[in-house]
Amino acid sequence: MTLLSQDRLFPLEGRARDLARALYDGIRDLPILSPHGHTDPRWFAEDQPFPDPAQLFVTPDHYVFRMLCSQGIALTDLGVPRADGGPTETDGRKIWRRFAENYHLFRGTPSRLWLDYSFENVFGLDRRLSSDTADHYYDHIADCLQRPEFRPRALFERFNIEAIATTEAATDDLRWHRMIRESGWQGRVITAYRPDGVIDPEIAGFAENVALMGQQTGFDTATWGGYLDAHRARRAFFIEHGATSSDHGHATARTEDLPQDQAAALFAKALRGECSPGEADAFRGHMLTEMARMSLEDGLVMQIHPGSRRNHSDQVLAMFGRDKGFDIPGRTDYVAALRPLLNAVGMDPRLTVILFTLDESAYARELAPLAGVYPCLRLGPAWWFHDSAEGMRRFREMTTETAGFYNTVGFNDDTRAFCSIPARHDVARRVDCAYLATLVATGRLAEDEAPELAHELTYGLARRAYRL
Repeated sequence: MTLLSQDRLFPLEGRARDLARALYDGIRDLPILSPHGHTDPRWFAEDQPFPDPAQLFVTPDHYVFRMLCSQGIALTDLGVPRADGGPTETDGRKIWRRFAENYHLFRGTPSRLWLDYSFENVFGLDRRLSSDTADHYYDHIADCLQRPEFRPRALFERFNIEAIATTEAATDDLRWHRMIRESGWQGRVITAYRPDGVIDPEIAGFAENVALMGQQTGFDTATWGGYLDAHRARRAFFIEHGATSSDHGHATARTEDLPQDQAAALFAKALRGECSPGEADAFRGHMLTEMARMSLEDGLVMQIHPGSRRNHSDQVLAMFGRDKGFDIPGRTDYVAALRPLLNAVGMDPRLTVILFTLDESAYARELAPLAGVYPCLRLGPAWWFHDSAEGMRRFREMTTETAGFYNTVGFNDDTRAFCSIPARHDVARRVDCAYLATLVATGRLAEDEAPELAHELTYGLARRAYRL
């Protein structure tokens, strides 16, 4: 018995299915480029065994525990740590049994595809997870995790990962990246510059973060000029540790190109904690344009991830902190929002700005037309809630006719769940091959062009876009 169909996600129609299968066979074993994500660099620095199956698959993965939470299972019962250090379940087997008893909740979801792929292809399991098989799964995975071939570096190599990017705050000391580099291990684990904590006046601790950045760089970050110079210095520090990109996760895509005196005045208000919500949004918007200008100086690719209404539940935020599954997509404007940045630097082909969205209605109406004309713009893949077979298909259908393939950047998995990385890339490869096969079968793409495109969507576009 196998957990997964060998023809999953391929077209139903015979010729298109055969074409998709042939295209997939040509690219299935290409190396994985993971240019944006949230795996922990400490895993690769220390190369210690993962603690237990629950700590690997359940407790750190908000895709998993948010679904269980939606059915009334307390986050504490899943081992999610509390912000105040209060009691939470620590028995991995108990957490795993709760997960297994409720595994049916994931039917039809991308999480089910990723998990079954990991169970079958990483751990060699061939019986479906359920309450009856929970202990068998737990014991088998726990035994595997004690073996050298299941440590983080060995899995990295087994997964055929050519490069993986983690994401660190602008003030991070990057100790784990330094430790990886000094260890002599050849796996390529790079960082990405995430300056939200020193750009967003509404993030708790903004002024303290800015002061710390000043201490780290020797610049006077109480002044506007010193603040900008400190960003340049921190970006250079990140580049020394392998960074090829910056990442910006704002609530909106708003950009501004303010006169420098106005920007300096807003910055001073932000440091004093006196910005109104509108002023804070304007400052974030102006800093996106400043970051784009710095990218022209130092070559970092700029990623903009707007549209998440973060920490929707005040109760969950207070008890568990950020990033606990309660970030919800919202409507997002791009045409008016990006115009100031694009008028400032958008025609310069040396700049690469990769746009993501959680608002699918913007694909055909706004994002594809923008990326289809501005030299600096590229479209990031279907992201987060749309990182799914149907989401990927909709992305291709709504963007290709206007933006083409070459104004997109391939796939990135954007995950904290290490074992899901090959699973997610496999889904993307299958969906793209199915889409290309459909174009060939319906006379919209020459058959001899499809293999080259499959290679580009799997590998070439990401490598060039992220300067890997």
